[in-house]
Amino acid sequence: MQTATAHSLAEKALEQGKGILRLAPTWVPRSFCVPGRRIKLHPDDYYVLGGNRGGIDERWLSSTTPAKNGPLTGEHEGLSKVVFNDGDQEVQFLLKDAVDELKGALIGDRLWNGYQSWPMYSKFFDNMGPLPHHVHHNDEQAALTGQLGKPEAYYFPPQLNNHGGDFPYTFIGIAPGTSKEQIKECLMNFTKGDNKITNYSMAYRLEPGTGWDVPPGLLHAPGSMCTYEPQKASDIFAMYQSLVNEAIVPEELLWNGTPQDRIGDYDLLMDAIDWDLNTDPNMMANRYMVPVPVRDEAEMAAEGYREVWVCYKSDAFSAKELTVLPGQTVTIRDSAAYGLIMMQGHGKMGVWNVETPALIRYGQLTNDEFFVSEQAAQEGVTITNYSSTDPLVMLKHFGPENPDLTL
Repeated sequence: MQTATAHSLAEKALEQGKGILRLAPTWVPRSFCVPGRRIKLHPDDYYVLGGNRGGIDERWLSSTTPAKNGPLTGEHEGLSKVVFNDGDQEVQFLLKDAVDELKGALIGDRLWNGYQSWPMYSKFFDNMGPLPHHVHHNDEQAALTGQLGKPEAYYFPPQLNNHGGDFPYTFIGIAPGTSKEQIKECLMNFTKGDNKITNYSMAYRLEPGTGWDVPPGLLHAPGSMCTYEPQKASDIFAMYQSLVNEAIVPEELLWNGTPQDRIGDYDLLMDAIDWDLNTDPNMMANRYMVPVPVRDEAEMAAEGYREVWVCYKSDAFSAKELTVLPGQTVTIRDSAAYGLIMMQGHGKMGVWNVETPALIRYGQLTNDEFFVSEQAAQEGVTITNYSSTDPLVMLKHFGPENPDLTL
């Protein structure tokens, strides 16, 4: 029998799902992290890839972006796969290939013509302790290493934060009054133990059900809450803190976003810091996010649902949290394609049964992650909550310049 091409598989899958693709879980390890064990992976599987790879503390969502995890990075690491039932055969293929083949028929002509790709992804970041103070480069700086810059945002889902980990506080920015010379000295002291860079920052307590906006160039040391992170389609970063949680950060991570011929150039590291952004005296007002209803709360409640913007301060992506009340059926329309992940409850979405697993083995398929085409989003997705008691909750991540985001 002749094997179907990726093109015909993608078309068949989109047709089978009536505009909605089912995705397989995408697990990503980080050698410098300790898993917080809140992303529903089976306890025996957090180190299933081997101790040298580190623990699995991330699940990537709607990703066409490969993870950059050094020379041991696995094939297709970080890339989401579409699950398709081809007759009696279960077939998986890359979401990236589906986007490349279907183009505007999947993500919409606006995004395809503008980016020739799906230009964002989201993830669950689940670390037991804090991460080092680090920075993501802007597009101009990232281009020096052939990459894209990375704005990102945080939302702390209540469903995944039954505990806050070891340090549920995030350092953000640089305290006003700090000099550039003081920060540069910290960078030059990177190999001398604790370079004490967070002496010049401020930490904010993390609160489930809220979030933060993190543009490129903003120093940040994410805390230990399990975090939903929509972001631009890039994995670029540089670690600027040399000691965190009594663990030494390898010097190679300081130079992670630096061209080979510029390693040792501390002025280039300083250039990656957006000084005005970091020393903003109104950091809380400008970067902190509380959920914002998409329309009148009473009207939504009368129709059986509640939908709020949870990430809305970046034009590179946005995200919503949708709650369908027990026993209700709703039809939700969006102007743009989106990925989604189930957070609570079970029911029906379009032609798909949807459910929120409590425990997932590595390699096991689920019914909790999907990608909705622009056409299906605009026509409206009908969702039924089968429970008489439990809300059905999902998080939805969108690409750049969402036409519905008018805040």
